[in-house]
Amino acid sequence: MLRSLYSGISGLRAHQAMLDVTGNNIANVNTTAFKASAAQFQDTLSQMQQAAGAPQDAVGGKNPAQVGLGVQVAGISTNFAQGSAQSTGRATDIMIAGDGFFVTQLGNETLYTRAGAFDFDAEGRLVSPDGAIVQGWNAAGGVINAGGATGDITLPVNTTSAAQATTTAGVTGNLPSDAANGTELIRDIEVFDASGTARTISMKFLKVADAVAGSSSWNVSEVGGTAAAATLAFTAGTQTSGPTSYDVGGIPIDLQKISGYAGESTVAISNKDGYAAGTLESFALGADGTLSGLFSNGESFAIGRIALATFVNPGGLEKAGGSGYRATFNSGAAALGTAGTGGLGSLQAGALEMSNVDLSQEFTNLIVAQRGFQANARIITTSDEVLQELTNLKR
Repeated sequence: MLRSLYSGISGLRAHQAMLDVTGNNIANVNTTAFKASAAQFQDTLSQMQQAAGAPQDAVGGKNPAQVGLGVQVAGISTNFAQGSAQSTGRATDIMIAGDGFFVTQLGNETLYTRAGAFDFDAEGRLVSPDGAIVQGWNAAGGVINAGGATGDITLPVNTTSAAQATTTAGVTGNLPSDAANGTELIRDIEVFDASGTARTISMKFLKVADAVAGSSSWNVSEVGGTAAAATLAFTAGTQTSGPTSYDVGGIPIDLQKISGYAGESTVAISNKDGYAAGTLESFALGADGTLSGLFSNGESFAIGRIALATFVNPGGLEKAGGSGYRATFNSGAAALGTAGTGGLGSLQAGALEMSNVDLSQEFTNLIVAQRGFQANARIITTSDEVLQELTNLKR
């Protein structure tokens, strides 16, 4: 049989594969984080007609003469270029800006994906649409051990933020140096004990006669307290004497940041610690993948951190369906890390990565594949006509 007949068949097969790849790309033009593929061709082994000859004294060298035996698909590569961002406004939709993959667990298999259309299931676990559980590091007491073993990212819906007793507070602002003697300023402070029970303590600032001309003096005391008042003295608005702190209700109040300029009465309580117990109300995602819980007591604590994976050769990953990939011998082992480190890119909440399929290129590839298929079909038709001529030699 003619070699060209089989070359044409190999061409049909190769261009059919190209059509299949292109059709799949177009079908997934709106698939979240889909990465387009491309078929790569190479020629097959060539049949030797005449071997190469070395040059002789009286005869020149000869090049090899070979007849090709067709084409084959060398490989199908995946284009991991970044897709465009599509804003969704959903807090659980997460996009990777840069390299990296989400790590998910589906049954006993670890899969990797760029599609971040996640949600929480009935058990509070962050899952993908096909039920794969997103992996990362859960916080213990608000502290995340990013170097430890990964586990299911879980939002503890019924969790409670423990109360913390107030141990310190501070006063900032200005005590007016031009206030009349006997002027009183009362500032209330809400403090908490270890059980989260709130109580209010009050401190009083009393303008007293200036001890030195050009200065101003204020007494600091606890309203209803028995401890002796402390005196703060100011010169040219700067505190020149007085205690660094004063105990009010057993809590040391820092007094070092008070000024004494004229005209402004802005003294206020600041930098107070302690809070009551609270329940989880909402959550927020940071650029490094940290999920922070916002509690009813106004506090915010880390709940967990989403892990990202990177590979030496992402093109070596095997597509596992459901927009997931599995590691292979040629992709290398997954290197886990935190978003924003090690080239893993950052995370953006409320957005999804769109498919990186270029429709103009894909439709062009359709034309190329179709014409290539037609040309190879013509090879088979022509070879058939030659064989017909041979069979007609004997009548």
